[in-house]
Amino acid sequence: MPSKQGTKQVTANKKAYHDYFVEEKWEAGIELSGTEVKSIRAGTINLKDSYCTFKDGEIFVRGMHISPYEQGNIFNKDPMRVRRLLLHKKEILSLYGKTKQDGYSVIPLCVYFRNSRVKVEIGLCKGKKLYDKRASIAKRDAAREMDRALKSRDR
Repeated sequence: MPSKQGTKQVTANKKAYHDYFVEEKWEAGIELSGTEVKSIRAGTINLKDSYCTFKDGEIFVRGMHISPYEQGNIFNKDPMRVRRLLLHKKEILSLYGKTKQDGYSVIPLCVYFRNSRVKVEIGLCKGKKLYDKRASIAKRDAAREMDRALKSRDR
């Protein structure tokens, strides 16, 4: 039984927020082996180029790299293997229907522990164009400049 309460984030996919507009978010469980969970606890996971696919009414995450556990020896799995996400059938069908629309994809946004269980936050995302990325950078820089001006004025 899970003994620890609360949420602890392990990793986030910052590149997803740079490359996509995140429309909706879902929390999903993930099917892992024991050594993979220990490796995630150590923080050796990378979501940079990961994405989700659908097959036979199930959803899978591809491109997620979980480094082999150092003391795992023969029990370690392939670091880049395809892993099944655990969602209700209604949620999977809803996501599948939305990804059939033009330009939408499902991207893992972060991995965290909730009550000792590994959870993946996935997002329904629409790709950004280059000018959208430039606008986001300009907006962030303007906000940073305003904060600097306010700080210097308060002194």
